[in-house]
Amino acid sequence: MRLYSMAATAAALSCALTAGAAAQQSASKKSLQSQAKISQDSARVIALAKVPNGKVKGEELEREHGTVIYSYDIAVPGKSGITEVNVSAIDGHVVAVQHESAADERKEAAAEKHAKKDTTSH
Repeated sequence: MRLYSMAATAAALSCALTAGAAAQQSASKKSLQSQAKISQDSARVIALAKVPNGKVKGEELEREHGTVIYSYDIAVPGKSGITEVNVSAIDGHVVAVQHESAADERKEAAAEKHAKKDTTSH
């Protein structure tokens, strides 16, 4: 009975920590949004200008290398992989443009799915 109680306590603590991490992530996202000086729509236009005929498959506001950026995954019909375009959320300049192969994209998606599963499994 005592072993079950310890396991239940550990599980409850793990869920509480995960909930706390989710709340912190939400607060962090709000903080990033408050720091952004350009809109996500404006950044999307800038990113799409770098990838002719591209279509946004994913977008995210994040902090990378000390600056707040919008990150766009853009696919081009007939081309494999995606092009990731990072646009400064502060002044709208293009921070980086990088093509990822289909294999790179699958690895990244699997890693993100695993990370998300770890934070939402409780």
